[in-house]
Amino acid sequence: MKKALIICTVLGAGFFSQAQTTIVRDRTIEKMVNEVSVDSLQSYIDQLVKFGSRHTLSSTTDPKKGIGAARNWVVQKFTEFARKTNGRMTAFVDTTTLQPDGRRINQQVNLGNAMAILKGTDALDKRIFLISGHLDSRVTDVMNAAADAPGANDDASGVAAVIESARILSQSAYPATIIFVAVSGEEQGLLGAGYLAEKAKREGWQIEAVLNNDIMGSNNSSETNIIDNTRLRVFSEGLPAYELDKKAAGIRGMGLENDGPSRQLARYVKEVGERYVDHLEIKLIYRNDRFLRGGDHTPFIQKGFAAVRITEMNENFLHQHQDVRKENGIQYGDLREFMDFEYLRKNTAVNLACLANLAGSPGAPQELKIDVKNLTNSSYLYWKAPLTGKPKGYYILLRETSESHWQKKIFTTETSLRLPYSKDNYFFAVQSVSENGQESLPVTPQVGR
Repeated sequence: MKKALIICTVLGAGFFSQAQTTIVRDRTIEKMVNEVSVDSLQSYIDQLVKFGSRHTLSSTTDPKKGIGAARNWVVQKFTEFARKTNGRMTAFVDTTTLQPDGRRINQQVNLGNAMAILKGTDALDKRIFLISGHLDSRVTDVMNAAADAPGANDDASGVAAVIESARILSQSAYPATIIFVAVSGEEQGLLGAGYLAEKAKREGWQIEAVLNNDIMGSNNSSETNIIDNTRLRVFSEGLPAYELDKKAAGIRGMGLENDGPSRQLARYVKEVGERYVDHLEIKLIYRNDRFLRGGDHTPFIQKGFAAVRITEMNENFLHQHQDVRKENGIQYGDLREFMDFEYLRKNTAVNLACLANLAGSPGAPQELKIDVKNLTNSSYLYWKAPLTGKPKGYYILLRETSESHWQKKIFTTETSLRLPYSKDNYFFAVQSVSENGQESLPVTPQVGR
């Protein structure tokens, strides 16, 4: 069940009024969430399935079949939405040439990611928020580029979420930039995401968050036969994969093994997603990904970006990585008939709400510190205003060290505050909040004296 955070407002000198509060939804974001359409999602998936195999090694030149036709169609949809943005959104296929690698690429490949960039309105705001799904599909043999591979759930569902998010979000303007991308080469080794993450790192993109959607539209599992469209998983790493050796001492010193950037992003997805999407519980899975599997968020994590994987609660392996066939009365294959489009609507809405909230928020607080020079049973936090945006104020988040989720949010208009909570017993973070209540990602404190 959902748990509401306790919202506290500063009254003065260490005293707080406390009440169990239902977080108020921003009406604009609520309206956008309500615009997510089951019919649109169905139409996107139907079209993607019609391309036959979307295998990375399939044709890039056939106008009706293969990965090339699929990526061109996605860009066509992005371009259609972009026409109404007065030039703020651009769409294109970002390509690179891959040579045979002796593993899952046995020929020269024109690899292309279908992308759209919705440019932020604040020239000083360099923040980028990225949503992805993977365009390619496969059957049992990962090298079989000829067989029909509908890939309805893996991962036309994620691509459909990207397209629908682009359709709705492109109708509004945000200070920060949002990138929508359907990557290729996932099944061959996260190749498209790897190419994009490397490019982003090389060119200094300020990617604040990556929401990777992969297998998110089916409500039932194999083996256990569980049917449930009320829960959604978000996978996140704990200790950072990027430069852990340089960060380990600080993490150990503050006890922040459970508070890396991707873990903080996952908590944000849970709070905002459950705020706006009814009848959905977001389950935080404290692993980077599932056993024996991998997702397109991982190359971004390896380059130091905060990234999470969003995926359905109960996977059905009869409909993943399977030749389309019927054996012993059992239908195998990733077919549209096994989709739950109402579930996909809710999961898409989670992405949309988070992106709108993030891109509309002020920048995160700067140089957050917690004072540790004295032995006290209180905690003194201080910080600087964000580099971009004009926050209405700040939320101080806190939770007991044994708790996974934030328990309280304390609002203040100041840039420092002493709290009647022991720094030994609690974890803290601070986020900026806009006039409309849109919060930045939380920042955890460094030691200050």
